[in-house]
Amino acid sequence: MEKTLGIGTRLQHRHFGQGVIVAIRYASYLISFIDHGIKEIDKGDEMLDEIIPENVSAELETVSEVEVSLLKILRQWAEVSEIVPLGDRWQNGTMILQPADSTLKPKEIPIDIFFHKIVMLRDRIRVMEQQINAHKKLNDEDKVNLQQYITRIYGTLTTFNVLFKDKEHWFVGEKTGGE
Repeated sequence: MEKTLGIGTRLQHRHFGQGVIVAIRYASYLISFIDHGIKEIDKGDEMLDEIIPENVSAELETVSEVEVSLLKILRQWAEVSEIVPLGDRWQNGTMILQPADSTLKPKEIPIDIFFHKIVMLRDRIRVMEQQINAHKKLNDEDKVNLQQYITRIYGTLTTFNVLFKDKEHWFVGEKTGGE
């Protein structure tokens, strides 16, 4: 499927099941799947098919009504994030921030608390991304420009990927090479 779809489009993925597009990136969609949470899927993924509802008239469903419903759901669940596991080697670990001045006391932070804050940051960036893509007053050029900044933010945060147990949760910035 190589066409560009919009936020609120219902999709079927052969591996993840049914979902709805909640954000759009340059080469991928963020899709909220019923049983698998939010996943980033490449726009050209061959396992992805659009679900076209039958017998739907303009009176029953409009894009703006779907958008309003989706935004309502996103706001309601914005503070509920998927469970993202910390890498096994970091379990019960401590991060130590040591000042150059040896007379000053170092700061110790449990890695799991630091990791939780990184995951919350990622989730809030995703919500901001969704709000930008759904914003009615921003034109497409503004949305693309803001999306490029968000992609750069994700790229800056890739340093923290070492903390994640599963690669599917990693931060992904601008991709280079064969894309």
